[in-house]
Amino acid sequence: MKIAVFLERDGVLNNPACAAPPASAAEFRVNREIGEMLDLLKQVGFLLIATTNQPGVSRGDLSRRELDLMHERLQRELPLDDILVCPHEQADNCPCRKPNPGLFQEASFKWHVELDRSYVISDKWQDAEAARQVGCVSLLLNSPNCGTGHHDYVVPDIESAFERIVQIEQKRPLLAEN
Repeated sequence: MKIAVFLERDGVLNNPACAAPPASAAEFRVNREIGEMLDLLKQVGFLLIATTNQPGVSRGDLSRRELDLMHERLQRELPLDDILVCPHEQADNCPCRKPNPGLFQEASFKWHVELDRSYVISDKWQDAEAARQVGCVSLLLNSPNCGTGHHDYVVPDIESAFERIVQIEQKRPLLAEN
């Protein structure tokens, strides 16, 4: 079994120009500052999987082609193993739309991920709730989107999230022993 770090796309892996997610590849800004930290996590054996709700696809505000262009760039510029997307709106009651755990369950099946040893880094409460449902450790970046629901840790920035993962893993058996 493998251990993953799940990363929310909007607000963690990309820097939205405004509060709304980018509606085109031209608006998409990859957060290159985290590339080195992601490389270090890859080197010690973590899978790196982006997860994102993109209801604009269902509403017709975002074409699948634009979404694919954004994700191609994201995978080209950051060492991600996969990007999992829920294209549905809240009203669709989709099991993969966070705060439901479907994207994490899909990753577990596809990549043989041990969810109760994995991590979720996000700036949104929905990711922390989905993490709770599958037993992942949630690390929320302090933001207006944190909410008041479940979270394991609230950290001031992405560097602190990576440091917390290292601290937790130092207390666990080595990844290589899995």
